[in-house]
Amino acid sequence: MFSATTYTARRAELCRRIGGGLILIPGNGEASYNYPNNTYHFRQDGTFLYYFGLNLPQFFGVIDAATGEATLFGDDVTVDDIIWMGPQPTVVELGAQVGVASTMPTSALAQFVATAVASGQKVHYLPPYRGKTTLQLCSLLGLTPEQLMKGMSVDLMFAVAQMRETKSAEEIEALERAFHIGYDMHTTAMKMCRAGVVEREIAGAIEGIALGQGAGISFTSIVSQHGETLHNHNYNGTLENGRLLLVDAGAESVENYCSDHTRTYPVSGKFTDKQRDIYNIVLAAHQLSPQNMRTGAMYMEDVHRKALIILAEGLRGVGLINGSAEDAVAAGAMYLFMPHGLSHGMGIDVHDCEAMGERSYDFSAIAERAAESATCIHRATWRLRAGTVMSNEPGIYFIPALIDKSRAEGLYKGIVNYDKLDSYRDFGGIRIEDDIIVTDNGGRVIGGDKKIPVTVEELEAFLSR
Repeated sequence: MFSATTYTARRAELCRRIGGGLILIPGNGEASYNYPNNTYHFRQDGTFLYYFGLNLPQFFGVIDAATGEATLFGDDVTVDDIIWMGPQPTVVELGAQVGVASTMPTSALAQFVATAVASGQKVHYLPPYRGKTTLQLCSLLGLTPEQLMKGMSVDLMFAVAQMRETKSAEEIEALERAFHIGYDMHTTAMKMCRAGVVEREIAGAIEGIALGQGAGISFTSIVSQHGETLHNHNYNGTLENGRLLLVDAGAESVENYCSDHTRTYPVSGKFTDKQRDIYNIVLAAHQLSPQNMRTGAMYMEDVHRKALIILAEGLRGVGLINGSAEDAVAAGAMYLFMPHGLSHGMGIDVHDCEAMGERSYDFSAIAERAAESATCIHRATWRLRAGTVMSNEPGIYFIPALIDKSRAEGLYKGIVNYDKLDSYRDFGGIRIEDDIIVTDNGGRVIGGDKKIPVTVEELEAFLSR
């Protein structure tokens, strides 16, 4: 948690951007795991954390954008609660920690909102991503789920995204702390990497580090010899010499700011010639992309596309692509090798602002507004700003099902060398990822002089310890 001044200033700026109306910012509640009192690890909503700072369940924030007054709704614990949880701060005390003087019990929320609606105040809310929050907002506003989604505040969505995307100095410090936890996670995985180790042993060890040093993992860890499966959460494999291990994992600082790193390296400790060739292609894109991550750059054209060109040039060099790299990218052939984006926003969520982004909402209806806002929530129109934090994660994957589908459909004829590609069907995949801060002179890698081993030489030297 930052100082109360930070949260007060954020809410004031949000009010300035919105101008008027009632802003509803629901916090997350507990989610049951397999019976009501056995819950998943609690994770607060990122926007609630950003404006109200409290990493506790069952709170709801309301801001009057005209007056700037914020109200925190929540309930003090009872004696029955104390038996299970121990003494807890009062809602008044919690509000004071984040600069909120007005607090009310949860039971007062419905009437508070109803009074505002009856007086003609416009109500602003973001698209919910949890079922319980959807039901809560529907109940407060008297809407069906369909009506709720249609009535979400586009003004609020873009105002929040613009504010959250550009990171302050104290946010950067929190992201640096998350990096150091991630460093320990990834170097521990490397130390454990040897034939005979089961993937879940590594997953368990690195997730313990995340919880021991911070607020836990920032997303479900990927620890797999099947790197061609982009989000592989199966940890049943036993490490084998000759194969590559891909570890995509990150941590949250105690303030809930996230890290997200990926490294891919040989179980045996030494890359084969074939593995080294593909790895160095990915590494070239990874090392050159930050140069393009400068203030004012357009993500799709200036960053993502240029990374694809580098990858295509490398694949052309090993005979997997014919013709020019530009032609391969223009034809869409690189989707066969990297079917994901180069970057996503980073911050208080590991895919920062995507809860209200293009994956959660159809942006076609507000295309002009998206282009005007140019935030990370719509990557097709994303213009980078100084202080934007983003991932840099090029990859090359050999996915047999995708190869077969593309070949059967006659895609990329004359560009992709399918005959040679057959010899890579059991290769797996390689991804290399770090987190970048955008500056006027290009991207700066979070972590400073300290970096997770990344070159072939650095990885082989570390793995041989």
